[in-house]
Amino acid sequence: MKNIVRLDLYKQDGYSRGRSGLIVLLWWFVQGTLFRFSLHNMYSWRRLLLRAFGARIGRDVRVRSSAKFTYPWKVSIGDHSWIGDYAELYSLDRIDIGAHCVVSQHSYLCTGSHQMDDPYFGLVTKPIRVKDGAWIASGAFVYPGVTVHEMGVVGARSTVTKDVGANEVHIGAPARFMKNRFEDTGLLL
Repeated sequence: MKNIVRLDLYKQDGYSRGRSGLIVLLWWFVQGTLFRFSLHNMYSWRRLLLRAFGARIGRDVRVRSSAKFTYPWKVSIGDHSWIGDYAELYSLDRIDIGAHCVVSQHSYLCTGSHQMDDPYFGLVTKPIRVKDGAWIASGAFVYPGVTVHEMGVVGARSTVTKDVGANEVHIGAPARFMKNRFEDTGLLL
């Protein structure tokens, strides 16, 4: 028998967006207007909007107006962290970003995928954790379930399929260990 994919039978049984369809639509409208067209330095305004929709946002977080959040109520960002232009937080599951982190422009943090060997293409979600001091460089793709540990770095245009250790720099597709970020880690971790 020939295996086929049956997208007409796709279901999301057991998955919850975490809010009603009306709240989801309201967020998408607010994100596409009030959030997106806010001026460059209106960080406090964007923090307010994200908090109003349930995101946990720390002090002095800087989120650019072109950044996208699928479900902000599934996102937390620690103090003094930055989210760059066109960064996308595909938050079907939790995305927890620590303090003093950078998620650079055009990065994509993806918490959802599908079961490749399931003819009904079942949804799979796993959380992403970016711990204190970590840096996701420009254009990186972070897979569901990945943790980037304290002071870890994901190099530009890298594809991260496995955890990045504390103080480690990982680059490539798939990303692999390249070197330690800081040689004297005693004061930093």
